[in-house]
Amino acid sequence: MRVLLEILRIILIFGLLGGVGWALIENIYTGNQQIEKYSWLGGIALFVLLFVLYRNKWHFSGWYHGKGRVKLSRPVTLALVVISVFLFSVPFVISVF
Repeated sequence: MRVLLEILRIILIFGLLGGVGWALIENIYTGNQQIEKYSWLGGIALFVLLFVLYRNKWHFSGWYHGKGRVKLSRPVTLALVVISVFLFSVPFVISVF
């Protein structure tokens, strides 16, 4: 039962925060037609950041208390955050060229 509650919690976290984040990303990227075509990269970056936040912080405050509850290693966390920032900025770089 705890596993199902945790899965429901994950769906709600990613659904609600992902939806709000996506709305913000769309507002940022709608300024230019060329940037708007690549706004999906910002969406991927948002979900990567949500994944990092979940695995490093929110995972330990939920209902599930089983095995596998470890934080991402520091190099993996750093790599995912750098990739996310890169994905956020790619549409702006593409519009310049």
